[in-house]
Amino acid sequence: MEILETAAALQALTEKWRREGRSIGFVPTMGALHEGHLQLVRAAAVENDEVVVSIFVNPTQFNNSEDFKLYPRVPDSDAEMLHGTGCTALFSPSVEEIYPRPTVLQFDFGLLERVMEGAHRPGHFNGVATVVSKLFHLGRPHRAYFGQKDWQQVAVVRQLVQDLSFDLQLISCPTVREADGLAMSSRNRRLSAQARAVAPRLYEALQLAVECLQQTKQPAEAQQAALELLGAHSEIEVEYLEVADARSLQPLPANAAVGQEAVICVAAWLGGVRLIDNVVLSLT
Repeated sequence: MEILETAAALQALTEKWRREGRSIGFVPTMGALHEGHLQLVRAAAVENDEVVVSIFVNPTQFNNSEDFKLYPRVPDSDAEMLHGTGCTALFSPSVEEIYPRPTVLQFDFGLLERVMEGAHRPGHFNGVATVVSKLFHLGRPHRAYFGQKDWQQVAVVRQLVQDLSFDLQLISCPTVREADGLAMSSRNRRLSAQARAVAPRLYEALQLAVECLQQTKQPAEAQQAALELLGAHSEIEVEYLEVADARSLQPLPANAAVGQEAVICVAAWLGGVRLIDNVVLSLT
């Protein structure tokens, strides 16, 4: 596994691979890797000749400077975890390498970013789109892999790929969970033992909402049932819990048709740590 720290080195290597006719898979991450990330890398290794993993804690997508400062950074451990996964190049640049000058371009994804994460984290998806665009230009992958846990991010990146005509296939992989249902996340390592014991309630609430929605076809009832479950735990401060159309991310209408694809998304604070999760379903 090669370790690259400059944009020029990444460009040179991926251009060489392309000239040789080798397919390139790309897995962008912010590090503090866990099994969810490794599953993305393994999926990329199955479908491509070469796999690039980027580790970059992107400052432009944080609208909370304290959150950016506290985001876990364990580069040596990350590099060790990637051995044996099929990763052939690790791109680990500095902030100055990615942003040699301040960016002025602004992305606007319309209704996709007026809800949920976009509504609660102004500027977040502009930062995501900026860094993803840079990484796609530098690495020129044939396929890029993202986790379903960040469902809204996947929707935004899908729109980015479409609107800017990036010549790549965007692949979303299922959320990887701990044995108790908690979605794997780099932020989980910041949870206290007490908060970690309560955290699986988020997934329980999502499952309850799915069950209620399938039975009643009433998004408001499903939302209320999940909120009541979470409300029984004073440690959990819900930021939002939404029942939405899985593609447009707009509120799911009452009595939605059978076959409608929906997503139920939650964001909550627990012990000073912000967690997100979602479940995607097709109404039956």
